[in-house]
Amino acid sequence: MKLFLNEMKNHTPILLLFVLFMVTSCSKSTKKEEQKPNIIYVLADDLGYGDISSFNENGQIKTPNIDQLANAGIRFTDAHTSSAVCTPTRYGILTGRYNWRSKLKSGVLTGKSKALIPNSKTTVASMLKKQGYHTAFIGKWHLGWDWALKDKDSFGGIGWDFKDFDNIDFTKPIKNGPNDLGFTYAYGHSGSLDMAPYVYVENGRVTAVPDSITENSGKYTWWRKGPTSKDFVHDDVTPNFFRKSFKYITEKAKSDHPFFLYLALPSPHTPILPTEEWLGKSQLNPYADFMMLIDAYMGQLAKTIKEAGIEENTIVVFTSDNGCSPEADYKVLKAKNHNPSYIYRGHKADIFEGGHRVPFIVKWPKKIARGITSKETICTTDFMATCAEISGYNLLDNEAEDSYSLLPLFLQKKLNKPFREATVHHSINGSFAIRKGEWKLIMCPGSGGWSFPRPDNKSALDSLPKYQLYNVKEDPGETQNVIALNNQKVEALKALLIRYIKEGRSTPGTPQKNDAIDFDWKQVGFME
Repeated sequence: MKLFLNEMKNHTPILLLFVLFMVTSCSKSTKKEEQKPNIIYVLADDLGYGDISSFNENGQIKTPNIDQLANAGIRFTDAHTSSAVCTPTRYGILTGRYNWRSKLKSGVLTGKSKALIPNSKTTVASMLKKQGYHTAFIGKWHLGWDWALKDKDSFGGIGWDFKDFDNIDFTKPIKNGPNDLGFTYAYGHSGSLDMAPYVYVENGRVTAVPDSITENSGKYTWWRKGPTSKDFVHDDVTPNFFRKSFKYITEKAKSDHPFFLYLALPSPHTPILPTEEWLGKSQLNPYADFMMLIDAYMGQLAKTIKEAGIEENTIVVFTSDNGCSPEADYKVLKAKNHNPSYIYRGHKADIFEGGHRVPFIVKWPKKIARGITSKETICTTDFMATCAEISGYNLLDNEAEDSYSLLPLFLQKKLNKPFREATVHHSINGSFAIRKGEWKLIMCPGSGGWSFPRPDNKSALDSLPKYQLYNVKEDPGETQNVIALNNQKVEALKALLIRYIKEGRSTPGTPQKNDAIDFDWKQVGFME
């Protein structure tokens, strides 16, 4: 090199061009090496563990596109939502924090509920935005936002009476919505697809003021009575969200900056609305038809990513917000040899495995080898710590308090201990369970949800032990409550759960405070 430079002294312009070429080449190489991946998180609504054929060898619903996604990446067979119902799980995904640390201790929000997440709380979106990502939310929000009101002193009831919506001023912008929590672009509806008001809100404003009242009372297709906009066609909501996502991906693929897309589907939750093309395709029932529609659109999503030229360094996550709902009609499906809960007990709303064990798939060609299956116990709260590590963000003590980074599992790194110390589960009525290794301790006598024995079935509950203990490795169907035989195990798990609740976190770090409440938190009576 020294000889070469001496020879070039009399050729300064050429030397400058050579140096510029070397610097530019190194710069491009560094930029390419440091490029952050795009992240697409697809959250289905009320999709059961057994509804994806790659998770259920006896499943009768054909899901070739989602199966292909699983075969191209990593499939988690012991993945759990932080709650057995919608709103709380979505809270956990976006904050990396267990839902019961918020003011919502049970149940879900409605279409007119106030914002659950304060703007001061770090979310996956706000964190990634700081890391240079363009961030977008498309779909079902169900975390509350603040509608503009005509009469500021009248908020109405809980939202099931369509007259409660008379006080909403749809001509004015909402406050404390997705855009205030880190999403650069936001397009979606406020609650579930069966919860009014039936309007799209784009970047804080309603796309069309509602001009009619609609209601549906069909067995599968029902939705509650409420104000509806002309551009809000229930049958087209899921296809519309996919189309919006395809357009967003195609546009952002042209940018030098990475993007994060949170695609929160309102399906296969009620109303169960397969389009005409898919009606009867499954030969099972409309729910199965709806599943096939979702699968077809997931195939189009994969095609869009590939055609945009970003497949190699794009992370695609596919999962569900809880187990399958009984609205899918388990009786009809089981008669045709399909069980949405697979081998697990219960369904949506329950503390049993069927309520919160979900399919979880991640594809990232640049980093994740094809066809991996992980049996590690993971939780949907783990998404935030994963994104933080991938994007190079250092989490603060008051951020993602219940989130573990999945990156070591993506890279198949050898672990010297279980991935999570323990995982906390939560049912619709706020009942707790804690899972550590093969042991699961349930802090109530029944389902805590909608399957037998329900919380309101006093005679059944009075005949049962106060708590339940299952070895989910030996007894995945939770058929044998062995609590009477394992007192030490019960006390150890109970103590760990109490510590997690009191310390405001379940990950290593400085203890934090749960959100302040002004009511009695009855579900933690076991702490006394």
